[in-house]
Amino acid sequence: MAAISLGKVAETAPALVGAYRSAGVSLAKHGLDGLRAAVYLVIDHSGSMKPYYADGSVQALADRVLSLSAHLDDDGRVPVVFFSTDVDAVTGIALDDHEGSVERIVAGLGHMGRTSYHLAMDAVIDHYLDSGATDPALVVFQTDGGPVSKPAAERYLCKAARLPLFWQFVGFGDPGSRQFEFLRKLDELAVPDKRIVDNAGFFHAGEDPRRVSDAELYDRLVGEFQKWLAAARAAGVVRSP
Repeated sequence: MAAISLGKVAETAPALVGAYRSAGVSLAKHGLDGLRAAVYLVIDHSGSMKPYYADGSVQALADRVLSLSAHLDDDGRVPVVFFSTDVDAVTGIALDDHEGSVERIVAGLGHMGRTSYHLAMDAVIDHYLDSGATDPALVVFQTDGGPVSKPAAERYLCKAARLPLFWQFVGFGDPGSRQFEFLRKLDELAVPDKRIVDNAGFFHAGEDPRRVSDAELYDRLVGEFQKWLAAARAAGVVRSP
């Protein structure tokens, strides 16, 4: 059973009903129906992201992640980290106020800097630990390029493998760009030499991420998450239900 019912979503966020239904189909397909998990969204706020804010791609991703979260977490809210050179904001989006939420938040952030993954990762880790949560967490981490410090990003990912956090990286932009080679490397870091479990996935949403269907997006978001859950439970990283 979903954490938040279809009726409640229809009442508070009617525009998200279709995405909510699609998310439920993908969760059931991957054996995750009824799972309780925290969901985080990390959004790239570097200068090269301007077109994706302008055309609505970032808001569309936020809405679809919120729709997925409604199945997994009953608070109707997704914590969101905006990052560039530093952490630009730690905030949230909610079912009852999702429309235009990204534009409202970004309007107060100022300069769009460079791309520093590890500081955003640290913000998520701190938020999760400070929350006292015990459920596993799915972190949807959106970016349009590689980080300024690759060693720091790899180090944080490997250290975080002992926490019940799964990092699903989502690339916006040219699929052929070498900017994404590092994310493919993160996806394939050795287990157990580098990390106790494989705690990351990567998929590319292309140059117009809005064209990725709800069904495909959710399958890509939860497919590796399901595999990580099994491995993390076996390793004692996540409590068995």
